[in-house]
Amino acid sequence: MAGKLNSKFFFDYIRLNLFDGRISAKQVEGLNAILKVWNDKYAADDDRYLAYILATAHHETGRVFQPIKEWGGDKYFHNNYDIQGNRPAVARMLGNTVPGDGVKYCGRGFVQLTGRRNYTDWSKRLNIDLVGKPELALGLATASEILITGMIKGTFTGKSLSDYFSAQSANWQDARKIINGKDKAQLIASYALKYYAAISYTL
Repeated sequence: MAGKLNSKFFFDYIRLNLFDGRISAKQVEGLNAILKVWNDKYAADDDRYLAYILATAHHETGRVFQPIKEWGGDKYFHNNYDIQGNRPAVARMLGNTVPGDGVKYCGRGFVQLTGRRNYTDWSKRLNIDLVGKPELALGLATASEILITGMIKGTFTGKSLSDYFSAQSANWQDARKIINGKDKAQLIASYALKYYAAISYTL
C-alpha cells in the first residue's frame, strides 16, 4: 500500500461498477470495517490481496457486506455437521465431536466459519470465547479479522493469498481455492479485478 486510500474514488468506483449505482449505509459500514482491519494491520501488503479479500466478501455475503449466519435451519445444520447427523465423517473433520455441535458451530461471518475446530482455532487467535459464544463471529470487527487474517495465513483450506499473487504473477481465478475450490472462481475473479481498479492513493 502506497499511502492513504482515496476513499471517495474507491466508493465512487465500486458504486458504479459493482453495486449498480447505489450502495447502502450498511454496505458502506461493512466495507469500512474490512478496510479498517486492513489499514491497521496489513497496509504494507499487496493491494491485490485486499482486492481479492473484498471480492470474496462481496460474493459470500451476496454483496450485503454484513457478517451473515449460514442459510439453513437447525435440522439442516444437524444433518450436515453433527456427529449424530447424516455425515459423521464431515462432522469429525470439522471437530464436531459433541452432539449439538452441528447446530452450535454452523457457518458465520463474512466467510462461513464452520465447526468446533475452527471456532476453537479462532478463539485462540483472537483471544475471545468463540467456542462458548459462537455468535461473536458475527461481529463486524471479528468477522473482518477472520476474513483477512484467514485468507492471508491460509487457515481455511491451507491455501493463502501469497500462493496466487507474487511479484512475478497474479492468478485471480485459482485464488478461489483459498476458500472453496473452484466454485464461482471466474465470477469472483471479475469482482476482484474491479476492486483492484478501485484502489487508488491519488487524493
